[in-house]
Amino acid sequence: MGLISCHQMRELEESAFRKGISAEGLMNKAGMRIGETLADLYPNPGTVVAYIGKGNNGGDALVALRVLRAAGWKIAVRSAFKLLEFGVLPRQKLRELGEIEVQRDPWRLQIGQSPLLLLDGLLGIGANGPLREPVGALAAEMNALRDREGAEVVSIDVPSGVNADDGGVAQGAVRADLTATIGVPKKGLVADSALPNVGRIEVIILEELPDLSPGDDLTTGPKLRGLFPPRNFGTHKGEAGRVGIVAGSRGMLGAGSLAALGALRGGAGLVTLYVLEKDYPFMISTAIPPEVMVKALSSYVDLKECSHSALVIGPGLNGMEGHERTALLSVLESSGCPLVVDAEALNLISAAGVSGRVKSHMVLTPHPGEMERMFPRARQLGRAECAREFVESHPCTLLYKGARTIVTSAGEDLYYNVTGNPGMASGGQGDVLSGLLGALLAGGMAGLNAARSAAWLAGRASEIAVKKHQSPESLIPSDTAHALGAAFRALRHGP
Repeated sequence: MGLISCHQMRELEESAFRKGISAEGLMNKAGMRIGETLADLYPNPGTVVAYIGKGNNGGDALVALRVLRAAGWKIAVRSAFKLLEFGVLPRQKLRELGEIEVQRDPWRLQIGQSPLLLLDGLLGIGANGPLREPVGALAAEMNALRDREGAEVVSIDVPSGVNADDGGVAQGAVRADLTATIGVPKKGLVADSALPNVGRIEVIILEELPDLSPGDDLTTGPKLRGLFPPRNFGTHKGEAGRVGIVAGSRGMLGAGSLAALGALRGGAGLVTLYVLEKDYPFMISTAIPPEVMVKALSSYVDLKECSHSALVIGPGLNGMEGHERTALLSVLESSGCPLVVDAEALNLISAAGVSGRVKSHMVLTPHPGEMERMFPRARQLGRAECAREFVESHPCTLLYKGARTIVTSAGEDLYYNVTGNPGMASGGQGDVLSGLLGALLAGGMAGLNAARSAAWLAGRASEIAVKKHQSPESLIPSDTAHALGAAFRALRHGP
C-alpha cells in the first residue's frame, strides 16, 4: 500500500465505474465519511462554510455539510459561481441540502458563528498551475479568515493550489489545517514544499478505491491497529517489558522525568531511570513519577551489568566529561538489547564517527540539526532523500523528527506520520516520544513498527490534549504524555 499519482487515482476511479459503481455513489460515500470524520475531530459544533468551485470536490463538501448539520453545525455555502455553472452532481447535492442560499459576498464572522470551520472544495486533484479568478479570491478569503478570525480550514482531497503529484504550491494556495484526502493519499501531499499548506492528513477510506499501490505510505491508525491486540488477562509486569532510561543531568533534569513518564504511559512494566552519582541528589528532588525506580551509577559502564528489554539513551545528558563520554559510547557499541538513541547520544555518535557504530537494533530519533551532524549530506537533500540514503549507509531504524515525521529502515519504504500539531514545537516532546518508543520496543514490537506507532501515538495524544484542555501555545510535553491513554483508545477504536 502506498502513495499514488493523480493518473493512478483516475485509473482506480475508472476501474470502479467499470464495475458498476456510480460517480454519485462514490461522492455520497466520500462526503458522508468526511462529515463523520470531522464530527469526531471537531466535537463542539459551530458554523461550517463550504467554499466550492464548479467540480466534484465541491459536491463532496456539500454532502459533508449534510452530515455536519445533523451533528448540530450551522451550515453555509460560499461560491463565486452561478448555479448553472456547476457540474451536474454538485448542482444536485446543493439541491439536496434544501433551502440554502449560496453566499456570493465575502464571508464575515458574526457573533454566535464560532467555532468556524471552512471546507475547501474549490479545486480537485486535476487542477494545476496558478489560481485563476475567482478561485484565487476565494482562497485568499479562506486564508484571511484563518489568520484573523481563528477559522480552521479543511481541504477536500488536496488544498486548492497544491499540485497533488509533486507538491508544488501556487501563489495564494489554500493553507489547510487538515487535508481529508479521499481513497488513497496522493504523492504531492507529503512533499516538503507542501507541508505548510497540507497540515494534518486524514485518509477517507473508500472500499471501492482499494489502497493496493506499493511504495512509500502514510502511517495511520487503521494501519497500526493490528499491532496492538488486547493484553492477555494474565499479563505481568515482566512481560510488559523492562525499560532502562539513561537521561537527565544538572540543568536538564526534566528530560529524564519526561522520558520516564512517556515509558510509563506507553505501557512499560518496569521503568528504571539511571543517573550518575553526582546528579542523583538533584534528580530525586525533582517531580519524578513515583512509579519510576531511580538508580545512581558510578560510571555508565555499570549499565552493562543491568538487564533490560530496551534502553533509551540520550535525553538531557549535557556537559558529559571525557571519561563519561567514553563509557557511554562503549555502552552504545556493546549493548545487544533494542536501543533508542536520542539527543546527546546522537551527538556522541556523530562526534566519534557514525560509520560502524550504528546497528540494526538501534532506533535513531534525530531532529534536523542532529541529522545534519550525523549525515552532512542532509544539508543538500530533501527529507525523504536524506532518510533513504542514511539507512542505506547505516543499518538502523530511523525516526526522522519533523512536522511530517518520517520512519524507515534499510530496505523498507518511507512511512510519513500524519498526526501532531504545532503545539509540539516545545522542548521535551522528544523526551516523551523516546520513552514511549522504549516502552513499545520493550513490549516486543519490532523497531520499524515501534517507531511508526510511537510517532502516531505521540502526535495523536498532542491533538487530543489541545482539543480537550489546551491550545497550541499552551501545550507542554507532560500534557502529551497524560493524553497517551486516549491516543491508544483512538488507535484501537477510531477518532
